[in-house]
Amino acid sequence: MTIPPLPPAELPPDRPTPPEPTAPLWVPGPPPVATAAPLPTLRSEDGRLVLTGERLEVQGQVFSLLELEGVELTPVRWLLWLLLGGFTLAGFLLGFLQNWLRTSPAMLGITAGALLLAYGSRGTNRLRLFRLGREAVFFSLPGSPEPWYKLTAEVNRRIRQRHDEAAAAAAALLAWQAEQDAFQQAQAAAAADESPLP
Repeated sequence: MTIPPLPPAELPPDRPTPPEPTAPLWVPGPPPVATAAPLPTLRSEDGRLVLTGERLEVQGQVFSLLELEGVELTPVRWLLWLLLGGFTLAGFLLGFLQNWLRTSPAMLGITAGALLLAYGSRGTNRLRLFRLGREAVFFSLPGSPEPWYKLTAEVNRRIRQRHDEAAAAAAALLAWQAEQDAFQQAQAAAAADESPLP
């Protein structure tokens, strides 16, 4: 007696196997930081100070805006000339009033004293550059302080703007780096879960 062969067993339909996790072919870089329109170059009338969007040049020395904390302008009077002019004026006036001097020499001395007083009161403008972690740098700028005040205010504004842009770029880069670290940790955890147990 022979046993008939069994009919072939029906195999279950093919199930799609889940795709293996693979590393992405393209990892996006850090997001671009929006930059403002380029700022115009400002110059003082005598050319001693030149300000661009990235740097400040004062009397031939160039400083990056990122290395500066700020600038300060202080009008300075020349005390030596003021004292010399005051003593000259007082001495010739006293000599003229006490009849020690004639009119012509007294007027010449009084005029010289007044000129020394005017020269001393004119003075100069001291520009102080505060640098990050370094000593301040001083420059002497001639003329009336009003135009220099406008330029130093613009320098301080651009320094703050440049520091804000650098801080925004650093924050975006740190956020992107944190996302990349989290993605790599998730990939490592998924690979550990799918590894065969011993």
